[in-house]
Amino acid sequence: MSKTKVIAIANQKGGVGKTTTAINLAACLGDLGVKVLVIDLDPQANATSGLGMPKEEGKSLYQALLNDKIKTKKLIQKTQYRNVDIITSELDLAGAEIEVARTEGCLDKFKTVLEPITEKGKYKFIFVDCPPSLGVLTMNALNGCDSMLLPIQCEYYALEGLSTISKLAEKFNNIEIEGILMTMYDQRTNLASAVEAEVRNFFGEKVYKTLIPRNVRLSEAPSHGQPIIAYDDYCLGAKAYRDFAEEFADKYGIKY
Repeated sequence: MSKTKVIAIANQKGGVGKTTTAINLAACLGDLGVKVLVIDLDPQANATSGLGMPKEEGKSLYQALLNDKIKTKKLIQKTQYRNVDIITSELDLAGAEIEVARTEGCLDKFKTVLEPITEKGKYKFIFVDCPPSLGVLTMNALNGCDSMLLPIQCEYYALEGLSTISKLAEKFNNIEIEGILMTMYDQRTNLASAVEAEVRNFFGEKVYKTLIPRNVRLSEAPSHGQPIIAYDDYCLGAKAYRDFAEEFADKYGIKY
């Protein structure tokens, strides 16, 4: 089997649809028959609860990042959604920001703990939901991933965060920008259209064609512990993420 592609879903700015994208892209790809793993690397654990999983102590990557004797594969749990597994998060993961930083080779920890999983090729993709900051956990993810997917809210200030993190990616020679996803798009406003045009002009083909709209059902789904296709498969948000998953799969020549 081919080596797993590891993709960080990151943006230093919060509230841009990062976690929403992680859980819904995973669920939609899984529904297409693609085996995926979600790693919740954010101590807030929103991807964990968004997939209906409990925040259990000792189930996150926290101890594995500090102790190489802990087997990462034992942390993997099945979700109730087709082809989607997860390594959950917990509040204690916040302690890793300090403790991992004190260890030798601190920025290589995530890459090391992930190697046993990626080498087996069980998963086509691993999506890493990163914290909305540029701390040790996010830096570890960027250093250990093959590429990063950047969700960007269609508002002016989101452009600043995108610029910062894309420059950061240049510091990691092994990581590329997988793509940029425009989220919370409101076609009724001139601002959304202007931001979209500016991002497409600057990043070109790196920007996905699919636009994720502002959608009430999409924002409600996480509180029910469900991806949007399970919560309301007929709403605009579900259609958008299904379209995005197909666009994503098409890029890799995946048949579904």
